[in-house]
Amino acid sequence: MGKHFRFDDGGRAEAGYRGAAGDCVVRAIAIATGRPYQEIYERVNGAALHERTGKRKRGISNARTGVYRTSIKRVMKSLGWVWTPTMQIGSGCTVHLRADELPAGRLVVSVSKHLTAVIDGVIHDTHDCSRRGTRCVYGYWQAPQGGRARMMVRNNGQSKNPPPTSRRRPKNVVEEPRKKKFWEWLFG
Repeated sequence: MGKHFRFDDGGRAEAGYRGAAGDCVVRAIAIATGRPYQEIYERVNGAALHERTGKRKRGISNARTGVYRTSIKRVMKSLGWVWTPTMQIGSGCTVHLRADELPAGRLVVSVSKHLTAVIDGVIHDTHDCSRRGTRCVYGYWQAPQGGRARMMVRNNGQSKNPPPTSRRRPKNVVEEPRKKKFWEWLFG
């Protein structure tokens, strides 16, 4: 069996950051996308500005201390990456953090309370988070195959969907009477 873990801080030290931090989201995205750590750090904090707070969600995401799922989703979609879930409610663990159970390529893998980068089956992180190959994978973000995100937008100048038709009805068509809504029926 080959090497399954490689130490990688994602360019955090090069960006001038020191000390311990809960920056696994920024680190994993920077490693998997190959973008600079500082760029991803700013993207994550920018996405956090759009978050709402509530009773359970006390504050907003922070690239250094932790990021909520909504901000992760916003950042990854802005980069054009695609989410593939590997678990559903009640399904149990079907995919583990091992090379033989994950697809080849660059992935940002979601495990319990952590995100890590996996490149061709090798975990790139500051610690081995695989729990000896038993850690369950909730899902993973994967780069689009062959520029799929660009094709959906452009598609050689032609739209994938036909242009919308006019919503006007011809004058000679008789409409059926519309059904009353519940509150119209009740009050009136």
